[in-house]
Amino acid sequence: MRYLLRKCLECGEYTFKEVCPYCGGSVRVPQPSRFSIEDRMGKWRRQQKKEFYKRMSNSETGV
Repeated sequence: MRYLLRKCLECGEYTFKEVCPYCGGSVRVPQPSRFSIEDRMGKWRRQQKKEFYKRMSNSETGV
């Protein structure tokens, strides 16, 4: 089941539409994804997080 309620990233208003009717900004589902013990994407997500922090630390040091 898809979530119906969405929140605008620009103005913070809630709507049921795909585009914010107030400012025309993009919207997203405000609820976090459901937790599952059988996290199929867990390994990939942890790898991406590790690489992201590695890139951030390299950019701060100027390498």
